[in-house]
Amino acid sequence: MSIETTFRESLSELDVAVTRTTPGSCADAIADAADGKTIGVPLPEGLTLPPDVIDRPTNGDLETAETGVTPATLGIAETGSVHLESDRAGTELVSLYPQRHVAVLRTEDLVSDVATAIDRLGPDLRAGGSGVIATGPSATADMGSLVVGAHGPGEVHVVLVEAGR
Repeated sequence: MSIETTFRESLSELDVAVTRTTPGSCADAIADAADGKTIGVPLPEGLTLPPDVIDRPTNGDLETAETGVTPATLGIAETGSVHLESDRAGTELVSLYPQRHVAVLRTEDLVSDVATAIDRLGPDLRAGGSGVIATGPSATADMGSLVVGAHGPGEVHVVLVEAGR
């Protein structure tokens, strides 16, 4: 089974939607995955946000946005997780505040397992980089029954961009 197939199956188990697209159609795929007022941070070279996405969100935008769009630097197939950098652009905040998070990930940034992810992320983290590995919608059962969206997005959608720049 391919890494991408495993990643898609893991996302399905987490009730995370996934759209596969090309670099040229990335903005359209994001627009289709977004809902309501949408904020975002810059995407990697060759990928663009839809024109109606607020790409320099204010604190007020964070509070009122329904969808946040961020790049993911890595996807972990066995868990369906994505790595999001903590950076000056606000990637982590934009992924956490809105009800829906759209993570944009290139297929070449998929790895098979957590050990491989740590090997790949290690040099940047040891050099002072920071980030979060997010797995599906936010959920907690700390106070009894399961609550989705308690500490982050209640919905996640991954836009998986085919190789090519």
